[in-house]
Amino acid sequence: MKLPNLKLVFFTCFLGFCSFGQSLAQRSPIPSGMLDRSKAVVSQYVAKFDRPATRIPSQVAVDAPLLGNGSTGVAIAGTPDRQTYYLARNDFWRLKSGFNESYPAVLGKVEVAIPMLKKASYQVDVDLYTAIATSTFQAGDTLLEIRSFVSEKDDCLILQFQNKGKKQINGQINLLLPAEDQFKNNPPAESLFPAVTQQGTRGNGTIFISRGFEELVDIPTKAAVAGKIITQQQPDFNLHAGESLTYVCALSSNFKSKNCVEKVLKTVDGLDLKNVKLLEREHKKWWADFWSESYVEIPDKVIEKQYYLSHYVMGSCSRDPQFAPPIFGTWITREIPNWNGDYHLNYNYMAPYYGLYSSNHLAAAGSYEQPLLDFMERGKFYSKEITGISEGLLYPVGIGPKGMETTRQNAIMESVFGGYIQGGQVEHKGLFFGQKSNVSYGVTNMATAFYTTYDRNYARKIYPYVRGAAVFWTNYVKKDENGRYVIFNDAIHEGTVGDSNPILSLGLVRQTLQLAADLSAYLDVDRQLAANWTQVKANLATFLVQEKEGQSVFRYTEKGPAWWNDNTLGIQHIFPAMQIDLESDQRWITISRNTIEKMGRWTDNNGTNSFFPAAVRVGYSADSILYHLHRYSQHTYPNGFQRNNPHGIENCSTVPTTINQMLCGVHQQVLKLFPVWPKQQNGQFGNLRVDGAFLVSSKLDNGAVTYVEILSEQGRNLMLDNPWPGHKISWRKNGKIMQPFEGDRLRIATKKGDRIYLQVAVQ
Repeated sequence: MKLPNLKLVFFTCFLGFCSFGQSLAQRSPIPSGMLDRSKAVVSQYVAKFDRPATRIPSQVAVDAPLLGNGSTGVAIAGTPDRQTYYLARNDFWRLKSGFNESYPAVLGKVEVAIPMLKKASYQVDVDLYTAIATSTFQAGDTLLEIRSFVSEKDDCLILQFQNKGKKQINGQINLLLPAEDQFKNNPPAESLFPAVTQQGTRGNGTIFISRGFEELVDIPTKAAVAGKIITQQQPDFNLHAGESLTYVCALSSNFKSKNCVEKVLKTVDGLDLKNVKLLEREHKKWWADFWSESYVEIPDKVIEKQYYLSHYVMGSCSRDPQFAPPIFGTWITREIPNWNGDYHLNYNYMAPYYGLYSSNHLAAAGSYEQPLLDFMERGKFYSKEITGISEGLLYPVGIGPKGMETTRQNAIMESVFGGYIQGGQVEHKGLFFGQKSNVSYGVTNMATAFYTTYDRNYARKIYPYVRGAAVFWTNYVKKDENGRYVIFNDAIHEGTVGDSNPILSLGLVRQTLQLAADLSAYLDVDRQLAANWTQVKANLATFLVQEKEGQSVFRYTEKGPAWWNDNTLGIQHIFPAMQIDLESDQRWITISRNTIEKMGRWTDNNGTNSFFPAAVRVGYSADSILYHLHRYSQHTYPNGFQRNNPHGIENCSTVPTTINQMLCGVHQQVLKLFPVWPKQQNGQFGNLRVDGAFLVSSKLDNGAVTYVEILSEQGRNLMLDNPWPGHKISWRKNGKIMQPFEGDRLRIATKKGDRIYLQVAVQ
């Protein structure tokens, strides 16, 4: 198929790049009382640690107290006599395309040595509302408190020590390069690559370190840290009873400053106690604003705490628009992290973001797209070389920032993992595991972000990617003798090479083609292509069904595996592909519920983040969902990561997405309030974001909805299932009383900025 010239399209899209962060992540006005309500709810919760972390340093998710500002991450470890603050950054990677050669790197650590606290008690509390950790260590009359936070501004770790006991406390604070136990050296599978390091002291007592990769890399990287004690001798200190001291530590990288060593030294030199107080005020304000973007309040406080803990983790690690957090968040404590700590595209990279959009945390979601966009040149290469489709996109399983490919065939793969190559899982030196769906997995969050904001700059930004995915699929599928478009030579699971019509791909391709067509209409481009996308979607093979123990359930593929005993790929056409919901044909809803029941993947290591929301989208038993979600929320370390699950931040979406969808969701353009929620349970929420660019607030009390408030950001038409069926509705628009409504489904025309308030009319 001959495609139109892309130059104009790409130029138009480029215009949206600079304003993306300011548009999509821009906060709508906070409704009256939202700040107070969110503070009252979130400030209840503290992540409490009564023993030192044991899974640190680690190649996987740690069990330590976590701090972060979206660029810099700090994990707190060690016994009271040797507290260790592990330092890492989202923008500090070894950037070299190659299997096990590209990964987020460790940077250094702050070590606080106080031998007299060797037998002290241990308590670290992380306040979620302020994102400040308080460490308390006591041994008899010796009592030390350390308050710590990573400032929202200037990338600074602040440690505030206070002697609350009766004895003088003597100690030492050192800024150190990573220790030997922070490196995994297992050649040739995991090699210790050469790094350039620097460590020194300035005359004022400031210690600085830097670490970087300059040799055998595609893009040189470097990061630096500088630290000092304010107004005290250093690194040794003597703290009398009642006295305090403050340690400041600044971080940067070559992506943030031309000379990152000089940058951190200058930052530290400019900090005094007055500046630190200002940093703390700005830090608290940022987090107060973050929490005020939305709130939920439900009776189950175990689930509710996990809801906010999940958002705390994402708010702490995801804010850099150029460098998304890796699989374990910013808290990288050992090289090389498992799976290279990369952006794994067969769900792991996408999953952490699922819950951010509906919770209206758009700034935290703003790091998502850039790695996918940066890889487009290589994606086009694979599409053309492997399938012959020009202008399409085909992505391998592992990528990193700045266009890096973390799973590309190299000498390491050939010598240690040759089975990938012989087994056909590598194509043109790219590791695909036989899967063609990775590029459309990338579309999932783009679709959510667009439909919940209708932001034009954002649409321009993502359109080249979505267009490339749609072009690939419309040229890849084949028409069979029955007029169906079928997907061939794909894989439902890693390595099941040669599958046809995997149910996951059937869902993701439908979502991709629909979004591409909608963006085409929205931006008024590629109308002819869009007609083809719509036609292929309409005739794409339908979801396969089989009988299992007397019930109709989905079949995983048409040719290939019929079922799988772990993972959740059998329901991901429901979520995150969003192809079946409460407005779907009842047959599909019944089959979906049967499949949820037979799969029962409530504790699966690879997909609870999709399984729970899928159950909600098709109206599975609300009581059952909450029962399993409660157990899931109990199965965590105090920092929110799942126990004994090797994965990291991907499960930060499980509870928020599930609860948000239970309280408020759009199903085929129809807004439903408390659609899958036990009517005997109270619940309320504020500013949840839904399709159509609406922010919704409501409350369920004693089985009845008390009110609905809706802000229309883009002036789109609203369809709402009547929360009070059989009753008239009184309502106001922008404070003006309107003619009462009647009917089971309400249709309201809105303009940008309209605020609508509804309640049942007095009879």
